[in-house]
Amino acid sequence: MKRIHHQLLNKKQKTEDEVIWRVWEERDESAAEPTQIPFQPFKKAFMDFTVMSYNILADDLLKANQELYTHCPLEVLDWSYRCSLVLEEILKWGPDILCLQEVQENHYYEHLYPVLSQRGYTCVYKRRTGTNTDGCATCYHSRCFSEFSVTLLEFYRPGTELLDRHNVGIVLLLRPVVTRGSDVKAMGPPLCVANTHLLFNPRRGDIKLAQLAIMLAEIDRVVRSCKANGEHCNLLLCGDFNAVPGMPTDCHQSITRCPLVLVNLICKYFLYNIVIHELKLLIYR
Repeated sequence: MKRIHHQLLNKKQKTEDEVIWRVWEERDESAAEPTQIPFQPFKKAFMDFTVMSYNILADDLLKANQELYTHCPLEVLDWSYRCSLVLEEILKWGPDILCLQEVQENHYYEHLYPVLSQRGYTCVYKRRTGTNTDGCATCYHSRCFSEFSVTLLEFYRPGTELLDRHNVGIVLLLRPVVTRGSDVKAMGPPLCVANTHLLFNPRRGDIKLAQLAIMLAEIDRVVRSCKANGEHCNLLLCGDFNAVPGMPTDCHQSITRCPLVLVNLICKYFLYNIVIHELKLLIYR
C-alpha cells in the first residue's frame, strides 16, 4: 500500500506451451501490525492519503489454471479462506483508495461489496467482456473523496487483431473532500484514478501496449477536460500490468518515460494502420 501526499489547494491468460511461475515474497510476521484508524475527512490545505492495489486472484481463474499453483497447499487456495484474509488486510490498513483486479463478479456482490460499503466505501465494478467472470473494482472512501465522473473501458475491438482480448479498465474523476467547520465541501483539485488489468500472456507485449494506449487515451481525455476548465488534475494509475521493467515492448517504460502522445506511441511500436485508426477515433472522438 502506498501513502501519497497531495496538495489540495494548489494547481490471466496462460501461454499455450509453458507455465509462468509466480514469485512469492515472505511476509515479515514480526512487523508491527497497524491498528484500525477511523476514517476522517480532510481538514487541512494538504492531505496524506493511502492507496492499496491488489490482484486477489479470481477463483474461476485459479481453477482454470491449477498448474500455476501446484506448490500451494489446497487449503490456502480455497476462496472462503482467501476472502477472509483479503478483507482482513483491507480493513486493517483502511486505504482511502482501493484498486482490485481479478475480482470475480459473484464474489464481489456477495462477499466484498457488502463489507466495503458498510465501512463507508463507494465502489465501481467492471466485469471483463466475453465469457469471463472476473473484472476490476475501484473503491474510495466517501468521507474523503467525492465522485465527479466514471468511465468503464472495454479493450476488446472486434476485427482488430491487437485488440482481441477481453480486458477492461476503470477511470474515475474524484475530488478530495475538505471540511469547513461543520460543512463538508469538495474543495480540492480533481484526482484521476485509473485501474486496469492488462493481458497476462508474456509473449504478447504488443497487445499489452495496445490496451495501455486505450487506457492512457481515456486518462488524457479526462485530464484535458479538467485543464479546459482551468484546473490541474492529478493522476493515480494502478493495476496489474503483467509487466516488469526490461520486458520487450516495455509497458513500464511506456508509462514512466514516454510522453503522452498516444498516436506516436502506437506508430512506434505497432505500425498497424488499423490500430492507429482505431485509437485516433478514441483519442479525438
